[in-house]
Amino acid sequence: MSDATDERTVSSDDAISWTLLDLDELVDVYWSVIAPVMREDGLDPEVDRPTHAWLSANGFRGLIYTLREYHDRTFGEFWSGDLDLKQDAERYDWGTSHEATVDLLEAYIESRRERGELSDSSADTLRYRIAKYVRAYRDVNDSGDLLDPVSRDGDVPAYEATDAAWAAFDQLDEELAPRTMRRIHEAVDDWYAHLVRRKRAAVNPVAGLEDEYRWSRRANGTDERPSNPALDPDHVRALYEAATSPGERLLVVALCGWGLRSGEVAALHRSQLVLNPTDADVPHVDFEERKNGPGQVSILFGRDAAMDRLAELGERDSWNGYLFPSARSAAGHRTRQTILGRFDDLAERAALPDDISGTKPVPQMGRRFWYDAYSTTQEAILEEVGEIAAEQGSASAEVVLQEYLSPERRRRLRREYMRERLEDAFGEVST
Repeated sequence: MSDATDERTVSSDDAISWTLLDLDELVDVYWSVIAPVMREDGLDPEVDRPTHAWLSANGFRGLIYTLREYHDRTFGEFWSGDLDLKQDAERYDWGTSHEATVDLLEAYIESRRERGELSDSSADTLRYRIAKYVRAYRDVNDSGDLLDPVSRDGDVPAYEATDAAWAAFDQLDEELAPRTMRRIHEAVDDWYAHLVRRKRAAVNPVAGLEDEYRWSRRANGTDERPSNPALDPDHVRALYEAATSPGERLLVVALCGWGLRSGEVAALHRSQLVLNPTDADVPHVDFEERKNGPGQVSILFGRDAAMDRLAELGERDSWNGYLFPSARSAAGHRTRQTILGRFDDLAERAALPDDISGTKPVPQMGRRFWYDAYSTTQEAILEEVGEIAAEQGSASAEVVLQEYLSPERRRRLRREYMRERLEDAFGEVST
């Protein structure tokens, strides 16, 4: 790489003049800048091809844009052609780099495929559900090794293995609706039971979780124990119709259309809203730091509501940029308690039930509505893409989704499926 390129190359989009680099220089940037960051994340830059989401989250979105607009190639083509790297086409991102865990996860899928006549699309759906658990387990336990705690030859007490697994489900249960949790538990329970039958594990740490969480009862509203279920589409529509100002409409959209926490809604700032992306990306909300969630949340619905709120606030003489500003707060924005209070007012005006599945309506139910809709959307897409996978001779719908469909096509699929689910809640929707 030239000296001029060395001066330009540091570890962020802001400092790298991507569009000024030729292909050889981009190759150098991959090895000198991107590869070290991958290693810090536990990835092998010679084997693990980074996803678009990973590149964007780590400040390298400019590489994707430059390859597409200035060199007429996708990142996949850059990876295999210019970097001369190869990736196992069937390798699935389970959310862990622990090879023994990955091997037994894939062996389970293959066993189900061979012995249970599991279709390719159903296999992808099963992977998707188990991977949700694997990632949650890794996040809460700081380990992607799911085998050692349940090993027949290990020294980890059974109660500790159970506590670790339950902690992962606790995290998932905070965000996902009961019916989604039930599906994930069934898939994970079957995997652990498979390991026990094959003498690969001494204990199934998630056995009996349904008796504790009562997802089936919570899903159909027959559980007497209070919980925070998902709002249904009729509830969301009632809230949106009860909103009488841009601020109230944005509140409903942020909770139910974007899946944000009430505290995140209170602290929303205009700098986080990317409503007119220049690189053909979808509109999104950016977070520098975020607890148990992606740093970027796509805006598949509600862009107009956000623009209306920005226009309303922009007319003020002095505005600090927060979407829910407060002149009296030291932070400059409203508190989470204020958002809870406004939600209560909306719920009353919308005539929501006093309790939903045994508990008072709260903002978290809106977040769960979004997560449940999005999870269902992802599974529906995998089912459809499975047909394309069969035509392409691929065993994995995930591979087809990433390699054969353009970013525009993937985005259109997500919008189409999510639109069907949001239309039930918001009526006629738009981005």
